[in-house]
Amino acid sequence: MSFPISFDPLTYHYASRRNVVYGRNGMVCTGNPLAAQAGLDVLRKGGNAIDAAVAAASTLTVTEPTANGIGSDAFAILYTGGKLYGLNSSGPSPRSISLEEVRSRGFEKMPEDGVIPVNVPGAPGAWAALAQRFGRMPLTESMAAAIGYAEDGYPIQPGVGEGWKASFERCRRAAEKFPEVNSWFETFAPDGRPLKVGELLRLPGHARTLRAIAETNAEEFYRGTLADEIDRFMKQYGGFLSKEDLAAFYPDWVQPLTTDYHGFTVCEIPPNGNGITVLMALNILKGLPESGDLFTQTHRQIEAMKLAFTDAQRYVADPGYMTVTSDQLLSEEYAAARRALIGEEALTPQYWEPVKGGTVYLCTADREGNMVSYIQSNYMGFGSGVVIPGTGISLNNRGANFYLDPSMPNCLGPGKKSYHTIIPGFLMKDGRPVGPFGIMGGFMQPQAHLQVLLSTIDHHLNPQDALDKPRWMWTGGKTIEVEQSFDPAILGQLARAGHQIVVRRSSVPFGRGEIIWRGEDGVLCGGCEMRTDGQAAAW
Repeated sequence: MSFPISFDPLTYHYASRRNVVYGRNGMVCTGNPLAAQAGLDVLRKGGNAIDAAVAAASTLTVTEPTANGIGSDAFAILYTGGKLYGLNSSGPSPRSISLEEVRSRGFEKMPEDGVIPVNVPGAPGAWAALAQRFGRMPLTESMAAAIGYAEDGYPIQPGVGEGWKASFERCRRAAEKFPEVNSWFETFAPDGRPLKVGELLRLPGHARTLRAIAETNAEEFYRGTLADEIDRFMKQYGGFLSKEDLAAFYPDWVQPLTTDYHGFTVCEIPPNGNGITVLMALNILKGLPESGDLFTQTHRQIEAMKLAFTDAQRYVADPGYMTVTSDQLLSEEYAAARRALIGEEALTPQYWEPVKGGTVYLCTADREGNMVSYIQSNYMGFGSGVVIPGTGISLNNRGANFYLDPSMPNCLGPGKKSYHTIIPGFLMKDGRPVGPFGIMGGFMQPQAHLQVLLSTIDHHLNPQDALDKPRWMWTGGKTIEVEQSFDPAILGQLARAGHQIVVRRSSVPFGRGEIIWRGEDGVLCGGCEMRTDGQAAAW
């Protein structure tokens, strides 16, 4: 990469502000500008919001592979035809894996790299399911931009470039223990180094795989030669995922969980996703007396999230293995019992181990009223670090979320879905759609959902302002990490209340999100936060 004028794309000396974006015919918000434009182009060509979501999602596997890939999982909430639908396209663990087998290989906890933590990928199945049930275009049209970028090349955006450096170092270390991770370098570091910001990259194998998925509605991936290639690689390196596991997978259509908060209905995907954490925290908060004091509000938010998160970590799992129901976790009895624990001092709930995540979120809307909240993830950056040679398929490491403790509902088992961090959100009012929202970032996601929702509903911030507002993040015990721009006066009060404050220089751990709200007149208003490379693209 070279320009006549010398500059550093990662250094900025002056504060920059994004305004909200308005549109009438359609809107696509993603963390990558090329993916946003791919979705908008589909809307202009006659596709609907569902087609635009597929276009953006498939393009993100190419242009932001540091956070997702063809081997990702996916969840979606969509509003179409006057109804709300949920899609759970997270794959289960392989049917041949077992707690005993993983322990016999010397592991006391699930590894994060290599073939062991790979679950069945769900993203290609999500694209096909969305297009077949609610789309207007075949996948060959909606995925054309993704195929084109992979085939012809594209420039690396700044945020992606930073992620590439971190992933290169992680994969280099992982390859010392797991030789199968060496396959990553062939595709994503062909010159033996991380890609630089602005550098052009071509992914011809990725393009061939995307074309095969598009031409067969993902059948080639789950029940064709691509499945055979995945199976062959897994057998070579002692993995568990097989072509039989892939052939048995289909996404699940689910009913979103909801709770009412101050006149609005907040919607999340049910377990095995942890979106229920947001609803649990809102239920705890709405029973507390109102306060205009910002410190009191922040303290209560933190305490409610601690309690909800602690319980979600204990109980949320594959629904077939949960020991309590979602209804119990969302009951007033539960909320009242947890609410009673909140006082003026910081609590120390059961410790939770934070993990950084790699995820992409996007939302779309069209003139007809269709709206999509969509999230897709390989889990940790590039996922397992395993790439099927010649295909561009980087496989997830979602199985790393399993416990190796048989007393836990989320313990590893064959054909079982793991606790899932990715959560698309949707907001309703009086039975009508307000719009989709979501924030990427591993275990930060429910915490960011809560903060953005409260800023929107209680403080009436516009979508861009609600996303850009400095955030806090609970990381266990009494420790609260905050962004540098967080109000120092409130930080002082939080510290005096017993919270252990850590100020982070980087905003990366605090999530990256997008929002689209629909007005009563059909006008769309969107935001894409400043922590991303992306944009709210309107038509």
